[in-house]
Amino acid sequence: MKQQSKHVHHYQHHSALSYPASLPQKIYSIFLGPLLVVGILYALSRFFSLAYPAATISFGALFLATGATLARLFISYGIALVVAVPLAIFITWKPSLETVFLPFFDVLQSIPVLAFFPVLIIVFIRFNFLNGAAIFILFLTMIGTLLFSIIGGLKMIPRDIVDAAKVFKISGFSYFRKVLLPAIVPQLVTGSILAFAQGWNIIIVAEALHVYMPHGTNANDLHGVGSVLVQASADGQINAFIMALVVMVLTIAFFNFFIWQKLLHYAQRYRFE
Repeated sequence: MKQQSKHVHHYQHHSALSYPASLPQKIYSIFLGPLLVVGILYALSRFFSLAYPAATISFGALFLATGATLARLFISYGIALVVAVPLAIFITWKPSLETVFLPFFDVLQSIPVLAFFPVLIIVFIRFNFLNGAAIFILFLTMIGTLLFSIIGGLKMIPRDIVDAAKVFKISGFSYFRKVLLPAIVPQLVTGSILAFAQGWNIIIVAEALHVYMPHGTNANDLHGVGSVLVQASADGQINAFIMALVVMVLTIAFFNFFIWQKLLHYAQRYRFE
């Protein structure tokens, strides 16, 4: 029970996420703040006289690379969501199931996902489906956060709501639609934000496959903004690296302020008080 309450408290804490509301704050957060960090990195590279070719990359190529990366992230997120929702409902359906499965997934989540990556690549190479390796490692990265977020939402359903559903004989799909689904919305949005953040953290590794492949070369990498960053850094192309980093930062900021922020506000109407 202590382990369960720890996860519920953890995601209750994260459910208080908020974003800047005023226009000046948004402008600073989306543009000035991230670009300031990028500018500092660029200044440091010049200060230490790092030699680099003058090669750069077009914004069109970066746009396509970012689109490919986003496609992998959304596919991985969709699969993780489809798996996490029924799995969380199953785990919390009975105390006996919770006692068995919750510690198991807690331990599994603590194992670094990159420990599986070399094996995954070898498996997916046999099927000539390297995109599958990247999507699967992203799925493993996201599933734990989504699962425990949804479990936290289910554990916060007030007892009187459950009793009222029994009185009015709400069961089956109606119970899922009218009770369970609204209950998990706030925690699901918060968990989705954290899961996507973890996906962005691992995307560079997921796309630079040659590092984990026997006799791998850059030709084995997946096209995406993550692999562009790795290649530019390896070749010492600081200009291309900075351009890719700026595009990545702006893409993340755009999703945070124009998608996740909207969903956070929308989810407040489903919160149990």
